[in-house]
Amino acid sequence: MAKTLTQRIVFKNAKSETLYDMFLNSKHHSAITGGGTTKISAKEGATFSVYDDYITGRNLQLVKGKLIVQAWSASDWASGELDSTFILLFEQKGKNTIITMTHANVPDKHSDGIKKGWTDFYWKPWKKYLESLH
Repeated sequence: MAKTLTQRIVFKNAKSETLYDMFLNSKHHSAITGGGTTKISAKEGATFSVYDDYITGRNLQLVKGKLIVQAWSASDWASGELDSTFILLFEQKGKNTIITMTHANVPDKHSDGIKKGWTDFYWKPWKKYLESLH
């Protein structure tokens, strides 16, 4: 059975457009995650790979500074498993940005690791990376 993960993350003193651009820029994405090669772009329909092809997918819908929707899969998922749908919604609240992450259709046996992975490999390092820029 597939699961849906939802997380809400507050980035203090960060603009939604900046976070959006960082996520869809190969150089920044690699620096944020600190994990291998990233090939990603801000073009709808473009394919991407993260962590040396561990994560692969395609950009389904992009709204500059507001929304990223991707088809997303991991190399250790069983063959025949459907891609998951990954959504980042960016909301500017004063000087802060709130990102609501929804990751739907995650294979049950991988959901706990992926849930923890978003915090450990994205949200915490991303905040640290932003602090290093100031």
